[in-house]
Amino acid sequence: MQSSTIQQSSHLIRTEAARLGFSFVGFAKAEPMDEEARRLEAWLNQGFQGKMAYLENHFDLRTDPTKLVPGAKSVIVLMHNYFPKEKQTDPAAPKLARYAYGEDYHFVLKRKLKDLLHFIRENIGEVNGRCFVDSAPVLERDWAKRTGIGWTGKNTLLINPKAGSYFFLAELILDLELPPDSPMRDHCGTCRRCIEACPTDAISPEGYLLDATKCISYLTIELREAIPEKFRGKMENWMFGCDICQEVCPWNRFSKPHDEPAFEPHPDLMNMKKQEWEEITEEVFQKIFKKSAVKRTKYAGLKRNLDFLKNKRDNTGG
Repeated sequence: MQSSTIQQSSHLIRTEAARLGFSFVGFAKAEPMDEEARRLEAWLNQGFQGKMAYLENHFDLRTDPTKLVPGAKSVIVLMHNYFPKEKQTDPAAPKLARYAYGEDYHFVLKRKLKDLLHFIRENIGEVNGRCFVDSAPVLERDWAKRTGIGWTGKNTLLINPKAGSYFFLAELILDLELPPDSPMRDHCGTCRRCIEACPTDAISPEGYLLDATKCISYLTIELREAIPEKFRGKMENWMFGCDICQEVCPWNRFSKPHDEPAFEPHPDLMNMKKQEWEEITEEVFQKIFKKSAVKRTKYAGLKRNLDFLKNKRDNTGG
């Protein structure tokens, strides 16, 4: 494909992605990820994935996009803001990670990606490709880093210098040639705020390495069995997910509220009091989290988390 045509395709895709609500778009060449594969293998060998056995599956697909999409030439990575306008009003209420306030992002972003793929086929030509939203073996943060839309911070999250880290990532892997972008340099410097703020020491002392088995998000969402006793009193009142390493990150002073209606919280959610959470019924759970990612943990899972937090308070007389 001629370079002028490639550049034109790039411009069309970036413009349409912005219209669909994506804040940042980057392109990378679809090729095996040898260095990232070695790093993932070392991480898995240390058992940091815990009970997330699915991370051990399809290793070759996870590290080579050409095996996911035959003939793949490019990986498009898109970032979508989810930073909310409002906070939970009761400071004593158990806390919910901000990404889970609105409709489940998997469905929202998948719809947008399908629209973008349809647009590409209508305006550029017949393209073979697949959409990915945290739903297949794709190393999305590594791809995002390659495209230069952010760097991987010491908390292992992708950080954009203009907008922080409250973003969802999504990918299109296509057999369309696009001009690859260049990675950006790391801007964490000597900052250690995320490392020092993590109450369970999930981030290694040097940063850039996360032991998921100690992460509050893993403990409250991914772990299906009882939360280990050693974490009692260390959960900082998080009932689903955790935003601590993002809240303390200096780059998130640049976060701006999203304008995606689907990510607006249920009207009752933000005003629920501590006691209402502790006494939540399955009926209320189903109403408030009807379309939410919180449904992943199910009512029983959220109750387990709430009871774990409540017992901590009871045991300490708080």
